[in-house]
Amino acid sequence: MIPVNSVLQVGQFPEIMQAEIDKRLSTTKLLDPQGKVPEGNFTAILTRSNTTIPTGLLAQLPQVQMVATCGVGYDNLPLPALKEKGIKASNTPGVLNDAVCELAFGMLFGLLRRIPESQEFVKSKAWSKAPFTITTTLAGKRVGIAGMGRIGQDLAKRLEPFKVHLAYTGPTRKEVPYEYYPSIKVLAQACDVLILACPATPETDKMVNAEVLDALGTKGFLINIARGSVVDEAALLVALQQKKIAGAALDVFENEPNPNIGFLNIDNVLLTPHIGSATLETRQLMTNLAIDNLEAFYNQQPLLTEVKN
Repeated sequence: MIPVNSVLQVGQFPEIMQAEIDKRLSTTKLLDPQGKVPEGNFTAILTRSNTTIPTGLLAQLPQVQMVATCGVGYDNLPLPALKEKGIKASNTPGVLNDAVCELAFGMLFGLLRRIPESQEFVKSKAWSKAPFTITTTLAGKRVGIAGMGRIGQDLAKRLEPFKVHLAYTGPTRKEVPYEYYPSIKVLAQACDVLILACPATPETDKMVNAEVLDALGTKGFLINIARGSVVDEAALLVALQQKKIAGAALDVFENEPNPNIGFLNIDNVLLTPHIGSATLETRQLMTNLAIDNLEAFYNQQPLLTEVKN
């Protein structure tokens, strides 16, 4: 049982997520993490993975012992400060794999087969004047996945029936039947399509740089469903503008919700507004898993999906 108003809800939640929260517990809301903290004896924080929790907020909440975030990413949590204060943290992995993989496939085929442009081609009546441009098929391509965690492995399993050659990179080898490359540059050089499914960490910050994009080459495609921080966006923009790579599909950006305007003015990108987990079913599952973690904490049980920091 979660005590009434013991949880501070930080940041804004979509309506469907808020409805799930309101069904199961009573929270006090702080929409702006930099705003004035409301009065109360808060022992836990409920937030979203796109909300940055500043260390200054923790300083104003000395009783907090737990932070539950809705989302698989936890790069916006101040992990060193949490560790120093002995504050537990949880995220919501697993429940969003299906939705993220579905979007990755939509972006992949949308980019290779130029589906958004083809719809506009029909709507603009350009089809009556000339045939649509020839596009690219996925079958037979070499697909590399950067990050062979839960989502990466689910992606790879879904890709197998499409007659592709799979490879991956990451900090360590995994027990998977795909070729392992020790660096993303070498992986990019060996691939036609490079899919980013890795977490945002200091080690992955801007790991897709100009050298990696050059290695991917003029016929290569980049799909980013990870975090905007893993790509050097300035280098990517140059690579797209100068056709150093064939194209990119991006669901995440460095500056959300205001991505670099340069991406809006080129025709070899497919852009979506960070909607990997944005389905009704997935957001309900994420919210309930976050609350399940809070219940485990208050019942003095192990967290279901604890972030080890």
